[in-house]
Amino acid sequence: MAIQTLIADDEVLARRKLRQFLSEEPDIQIAGEGSTASEILELARASNPQLLFLDVQMPGVNGIDLAYKLADSGNVMPQIIFTTAYDRYALQAFDLHAVDYLLKPFTAERLHSAVDRARGQLQANQKSAEREPGTNSFASRIVFKSRGRILFLPVSEIRWIGAEENYVRICNGTETHLLRETMASMEKRLDPSLFLRVHRSAIVNLQYVKEVRTESRGDFIVQLKNGQKVPMSRSYHARIGEMFATA
Repeated sequence: MAIQTLIADDEVLARRKLRQFLSEEPDIQIAGEGSTASEILELARASNPQLLFLDVQMPGVNGIDLAYKLADSGNVMPQIIFTTAYDRYALQAFDLHAVDYLLKPFTAERLHSAVDRARGQLQANQKSAEREPGTNSFASRIVFKSRGRILFLPVSEIRWIGAEENYVRICNGTETHLLRETMASMEKRLDPSLFLRVHRSAIVNLQYVKEVRTESRGDFIVQLKNGQKVPMSRSYHARIGEMFATA
């Protein structure tokens, strides 16, 4: 089966050389190439690539930041092989679970080794999905930048999520974090057996829900085990009532 592949590099000669090397890999099918983050994001949405060759130094958003944008896009994350002339980004690359980190100029043999590693990872993912259908359908963690840190937050630690204009606020036990994302895209990433939309602007983790009740003014609220109250709209009240009734 062909491995759908994207090439991201702002240098034409670098893309040409990479294409030449990859022509020796019979199962690699290049679905597109781009020189900017916006081009690659658009190509990724259109082609759902399995493998991405990603340069670090590109105009505007660099390759590391682009990888985080892809992780937050809601699509299946491709295997990433970084291609760069700089070794100082290697730690960040492997924090993103990059398959490999190729320092330019690299040889065809070195590239072949990286592609072999990507093949192995893709095959392992496929076997895992066949053994446990649906286990890879939803995010198990969310990767994002917050207050100068790169966080790998397990979704199991999220108590609730609220909308704030063009952002969502993720609340765990001790902190809150703002992400530039929509509630709709966030909802698609989360397992609906664990997370429930209770309001146009709120999603709760059912593991942390204590009760659903009506306030004195007739407003519905979801009270979490830590005492926090999350508003629930009437249109969503029936949904959560049905879920608890069958639990």
